[in-house]
Amino acid sequence: MNKIKLTFGLLLCFGIVQAQDDITEQANKEAEKALQASTDLTYEANEQLSANDFVTAEADYRRAISKSNKNAAARFNLGNAYYNRESFGEAFGRYKQAGEATEDKVEKHKAFHNMGNVFMKNKEYEKAVEAYKQALRSNPNDDETRYNLALAKKMLEKQQDEQKNDQNKDNQDKKDQENEDKDKNQDQNNEGGDNEKKDEGEQKEDENKDKGDQGENGEDKPEENQKGDGDEKKEQEKKPNEGDQPQDQKQQPKPNQLSKQQIQNLLEAMQNEEKKVQEKMEARKVRGKKVKNEKDW
Repeated sequence: MNKIKLTFGLLLCFGIVQAQDDITEQANKEAEKALQASTDLTYEANEQLSANDFVTAEADYRRAISKSNKNAAARFNLGNAYYNRESFGEAFGRYKQAGEATEDKVEKHKAFHNMGNVFMKNKEYEKAVEAYKQALRSNPNDDETRYNLALAKKMLEKQQDEQKNDQNKDNQDKKDQENEDKDKNQDQNNEGGDNEKKDEGEQKEDENKDKGDQGENGEDKPEENQKGDGDEKKEQEKKPNEGDQPQDQKQQPKPNQLSKQQIQNLLEAMQNEEKKVQEKMEARKVRGKKVKNEKDW
């Protein structure tokens, strides 16, 4: 009884394993069939693309991709079709799918190499460097990939220098703008101060002018410019009237009151008087010391 059970169990396990193998074999056959159909569509798409029928070729590539996830060629070739039409975004997506769809190093190398080319077109040089390095891990001896890697490094260095220079220029422009704004504010402040001084000067000038106008109009005139009783008294003291003169003071003759005859008589009288004085002087000289005629003993 136990042997029967054991035999039955073994047969059951064998049947299950056999069934699983059959399922796996069937799946593999279907996968191979799908891959073959996908490959056929890829071939047709290649022919249509060579005939410049992009629309039909694109449709067949998509059908081929949908039939098999193992067909890296369909993805890679569709990526090339997009790349040649400068649709770099779509091209990159298909190259990435191609690299993920295969374990073959040759196909992986091509996928990453072309991804590097897309990055170069977009001037994403840092990403291009990484893509070319990944391609060289699958095929280190590819001269084209090594050349592209060297070029990507050179372009990356140049880009970084330009970005650094641009940053320095932006910083300098910002600094210059701050200095310009500072100078402008300083000029405005100085101008405001000058205007205030000018306004103060004009205000003082207006005040002085107003004071001058008030003086001319007799308002707020200084006391020394006002005439009162005291000034009239001073004028009277400086110029006394004839009635104010002392009684014993003789009137002085005024010029041009003598006639010509009176002037002539006056001159003759003065000459006669002078003549008399001269004669007296001569007489005194004659009556001076006596002259001695006798010699002294």
